[in-house]
Amino acid sequence: MDGVTSACAERPPKADPGRTRLLDAARAGDHLDRLYRAAWALCGSREDAEDLVQETYVRVLAKPRLLRRSEDDLGYLLVALRNTFLDRKRTERRRPQTAPLPDEVEFVEERSWRDPQATLAARELFAAVSALPDDFRDVLVAVDVAGLSYQEAAQSLGIPQGTVMSRLYRARRQVLRTLGEMRGHLFTAHQGHALPKSKTKTPISGGFQSG
Repeated sequence: MDGVTSACAERPPKADPGRTRLLDAARAGDHLDRLYRAAWALCGSREDAEDLVQETYVRVLAKPRLLRRSEDDLGYLLVALRNTFLDRKRTERRRPQTAPLPDEVEFVEERSWRDPQATLAARELFAAVSALPDDFRDVLVAVDVAGLSYQEAAQSLGIPQGTVMSRLYRARRQVLRTLGEMRGHLFTAHQGHALPKSKTKTPISGGFQSG
């Protein structure tokens, strides 16, 4: 009996051709770049974003995933990314605080971005996005970072399309305000010397770009 139960438990879910389908695991990697940008916006850190994306893929690809016929693969992966992010945050709250690393410890930064201005602009932008309230951040990440339409974002997040548009408008304004404050502090720190305006676009698609 145990063998039968085990076999049933391991059997992949059957898709109803009219209503459901299986996630195309072979093409899940096609969305890696968008998921990475979304993860960076959620975490505010490139290193944490890489870990988050890797953990999300490990979870999703561990077994067949059944999607609604109308559900987009990217939308499903974004929800999985967000749920993994929230799970990590809950785990961190329960974990005892560890002592900070010594000041002399240095990490080697990836060379994936050659332009220092682009790297700085992206860090500022994603730090501002990650500081948003959860509801605002989720909508902005879905639309402006991952490139979902209003309808796709509404379906993925389980909220009305009008709510997506309202939260997105307010989220964008708050991010732009935060970026202005960041640059104001940098301006002061440089003893009144104006910072050159960067013409480099940051890696965010959709409603606005920094610089």
